[in-house]
Amino acid sequence: MTLFGIGGKTITTMGASLSLVPLLDYFARREFAAAGLSPGAITLPYPGGGGEATCTVHYWASTGEPRLPPLLLVHGFGPRATWQWRCQVGPLSRHFHLIVPDLIGFGGSSYGGESAASPPSEATQAAALAALLDALPGMKGRRVAVAGTSYGGFVAYWLARTAGAGRVGPVVIASSDLLKTAADDRGFLKRAGDGWSGVEEVLLPAEPAAMRKLIEMASYRPPPPVLMPDFILRDFIQKLFTENREQLIQLFKGITVGTDKFPVTPISQEVLIVWGEQDQLFPVEKAYAVQSSLDGKARVEIISKTGHAPQLEDPTRFNKILLDFLLATHNCKPDPSSNGASQ
Repeated sequence: MTLFGIGGKTITTMGASLSLVPLLDYFARREFAAAGLSPGAITLPYPGGGGEATCTVHYWASTGEPRLPPLLLVHGFGPRATWQWRCQVGPLSRHFHLIVPDLIGFGGSSYGGESAASPPSEATQAAALAALLDALPGMKGRRVAVAGTSYGGFVAYWLARTAGAGRVGPVVIASSDLLKTAADDRGFLKRAGDGWSGVEEVLLPAEPAAMRKLIEMASYRPPPPVLMPDFILRDFIQKLFTENREQLIQLFKGITVGTDKFPVTPISQEVLIVWGEQDQLFPVEKAYAVQSSLDGKARVEIISKTGHAPQLEDPTRFNKILLDFLLATHNCKPDPSSNGASQ
């Protein structure tokens, strides 16, 4: 998770009264607008909720009906989609019609709380994304590539497997341990050090110490402690994690991909697995375990000197890897006016 970088630069603050969240949000939104994407929101029946339960899915998408092959970008835990994909939308928008939603319970997307049957599972998220795609202009029944980072990779895999290759084309799994087990959680807590009662205490921080630990574990080169004072971290926690924290804890504990309920099995789509070499949340060896579970046919790319968010720590390399894969597999031709890897 990278919270303090914009365009490779570090933001500092002059006083405790300044909130960085609106500033970072402004820069992220500006990247999306500059790439030709516009925000929108749609209210849909809450998948599996029954009765009158609904959910609202906020998204950014390329304007109009698709003239380029569609590509769905699915974010992970943490900040909203604009923060997590801000370094990709410019280069990718030259080749693809982009759809970048906030998953239910994150960012601007929400659901009916007590009127819904339960917090959204990966199945719920995937069904909502499928409904969103069908509701967007020119997208009903259109084949779409999908890329998911961290938790978004779980959702991307579920969507690809359940929708099938006729609806979902190439799949990118980035920093997503689809085979996460209790043993992995114990390993995570060992790497985090003493004092943590559960993985969710770090991944969904409620206190500055947990937020600081999350940034340290997620980043290859985290900001120095002087740039992470408690008042800044409390501001991030309040604005990004507090409102839906209990719902997100339930969502995290209820992950079913890789369990007996939904074991990871090969899919017919072409798959790219991308991982940061220094990922301390999901260690790099899990990339090869996921590859093995997919019949060993998935392509694996490891990006050196990056942690859990290689798309933010080395966007030039990440973008080139994505474009090389997608341009070869998703029925599109390179734009001769662009090298695709620039930011």
